[in-house]
Amino acid sequence: MAADVMGFSRLMGADEAGTARALRVHREAMSPIITEHGGRIVKTIGDGVLLEFPSVVAAVSCAAAIQRLMAERNAVAPADQRMLFRVGINLGDVLIEGDDILGDGVNVAARLEEISEAGGICISEDVHRQIDGKVDLNFVDMGVQHLKNIARPLRTYRAYLDQIMPSRAPVLALPDRPSIAVLPFGNMSSDPAQDYFGDGIVEEIIIGLSRIRWLFVIARNSSFTYKGRAVDVKHVGRELGVRYVLEGSVRRAANRVRISAELVEAATGMHIWADRFEGGIEDIFELQDHVTANVVGAIGPKLEQAEIERAKRKPTENLDAYDYFLRGMAALHRWSREANNEALRLFYRAIELDPEFAAAYGMAARCYSQRKASGWMVDRAHETAETERLARRAAALGKDDAVALSTAGIAFTYVLGALDHGADLLQRALALNPNWAPTWLFSGWAGIWRGEPEVALDHLARAMRLNPQDPQMFNAQAAMAAAYFFAGRYDDASAWARAAIREQPVHFIATCVAAASHALAGQAEEAAEAMTRLRQLDPDFRLSSLSDLFPIRRPEDRARWADGLRNAGLPP
Repeated sequence: MAADVMGFSRLMGADEAGTARALRVHREAMSPIITEHGGRIVKTIGDGVLLEFPSVVAAVSCAAAIQRLMAERNAVAPADQRMLFRVGINLGDVLIEGDDILGDGVNVAARLEEISEAGGICISEDVHRQIDGKVDLNFVDMGVQHLKNIARPLRTYRAYLDQIMPSRAPVLALPDRPSIAVLPFGNMSSDPAQDYFGDGIVEEIIIGLSRIRWLFVIARNSSFTYKGRAVDVKHVGRELGVRYVLEGSVRRAANRVRISAELVEAATGMHIWADRFEGGIEDIFELQDHVTANVVGAIGPKLEQAEIERAKRKPTENLDAYDYFLRGMAALHRWSREANNEALRLFYRAIELDPEFAAAYGMAARCYSQRKASGWMVDRAHETAETERLARRAAALGKDDAVALSTAGIAFTYVLGALDHGADLLQRALALNPNWAPTWLFSGWAGIWRGEPEVALDHLARAMRLNPQDPQMFNAQAAMAAAYFFAGRYDDASAWARAAIREQPVHFIATCVAAASHALAGQAEEAAEAMTRLRQLDPDFRLSSLSDLFPIRRPEDRARWADGLRNAGLPP
C-alpha cells in the first residue's frame, strides 16, 4: 500500500513547521490501525509512506479505516491542519533488500496512489479479484489505465467515497436553470506534454457553453480540480451543484484529432448523449463547434439556432497562433512570476502569428494585471504603457468577445485607473457571456474601486457560485473583504480577509484589509499583528504608496483606507 498527502507541497509552502507537525500527529493516530491489521511500515519519504500487509483484505480494510479516521479528524480540525490522503494498493511479487521492498509490484502501488482521489482508495484488478465480497466497501471500475512508467496497461478500481466519508462536502442547491460542469478531458495521446491541448479544448467548450444565457456553467478552475482523478459524476454533481456533467477524451496523433464526449445526468448517472468527432488538425475549431452545439442541443431541445451559433464562435482561424494561446493559458493559471513571464511570451507569439487575435491581446494585458497585483512589475512606467496598448487593441478587435473585453476591462480599471471605461468593457463582457466567473470577479473589484460596495458584493457572490472550488478562491475572498471594508462592515471584512490569508498567507491586499478593518473596529492587538505581517511582506510599504495599490475614486473611501492603515501602524 502506498499513500501520500494531496497538495503537500502547497501546505508546506504556507506553513512548513505546522504542516510537518500535523503530519506527524496524523501518522501517530494511524499507527494503531496499521498494527491492528498486521501491516508494516516499510519506509516513509516526505509525506509518502509505503506499507506491506499479510493479505489484500487486511490492506484494503486498513486503508478504509485510515481514510474514515482522517475524514473524522478533518471534520473537527482547524483548516490549516486538515490533510487528505491518497491510497494505492497492489498485489504482486516484490524483491526484499534488507528492510526495504522493491520491484514492479511496489511501483504499481505508487502509480495507483497518484491517480487516487483525495481521501480515496485506488486498487489494481488483482486486488479487486481477491477482495470481492470480503470487505465492507464497494469499488467502481475505472477502466484500463496507462500508468506512468508502467509498461502494460492496467485495469483499476476506486472506492466509492461516500462509503468512506459521507459528509465529505456540502451539497450545493441546484440553480433555477439548467446547469453543467465540463470536466478535464483525458489525454489519450502518447505524449503527456499534450495535456495543454486537451485543456485548451475543454476551456473553449466551457466558454462556448457559457455564452448561452439560460445555462449555468461551472467555471474552469473548479472543474479542473478534478484533473487527473477518477471521479464519480454523482459526487461531482453534489460538490459543484450541477444537473449535468460533460466528460470526454482527446487523442492527438500527427495531423489527426479525435474528441470523444458524453453528457451524463449527475443525479442518476444516466447517459443522455455521447458522440465522437474526428478530423484533421486543421479542423479543430469545427470539431469544438460540434461538441459544444451537440451538448447544448442535448440539454435544451428548445434552444434557438441563433443561440447555438453564438456558442460556435471561433477565437481565431490561425491554428499556430491558437496553439501558442493555449500554452499561454496553461502557464497563466499557474500564478507564479516565472509562469507569468512564460505566459506573456506565449501570448506575444500568438499575436505575432495572428495580429487580429483579440483574446491573445486581452490575456497579455491580464498578465500585466497579475504582475501588478503580485508585486512583480519591474519597470512600472513601461509596463503600464504596454498594458494600455494591449488592452486598447483587445477591446477594439474583440467587440463581440467576452474574454477579450473582460481582460481589457480589468486592465483599464486596475492597472490604468480608467474606472468608467474599464467598467463599461466589463458590462459589455457580462452581456455577451454572463456565465464566465472571472468577469464577475473583475466587475466586483471595479465596483469596490468605483465606490459601489453593495454592487461589488453581489457580483463577487455570483463569481464564487459559478466557481465554487476555485483553487485561487483567495482572490475572491480578498475582494469580498475589501467590499465589506468599504461598506463599513469591519467584522465581515476581517472574517473574509482571514479566510483569504488562510488559503494564501502572502496575499498582500487581504493582509491590508485585515489590518485596516481591525484598526477601525478598535481591535488594536489584531491590527498590530496584521501590520507586522504586512511589513514582512513589503518592508517599503508606506501610506504615501496607497494610491499605487488601489485606484480608489471616492475621497471618503480613500480617507477610510488611509485611516485604517494609519491606525494599524503603517508609517507615512
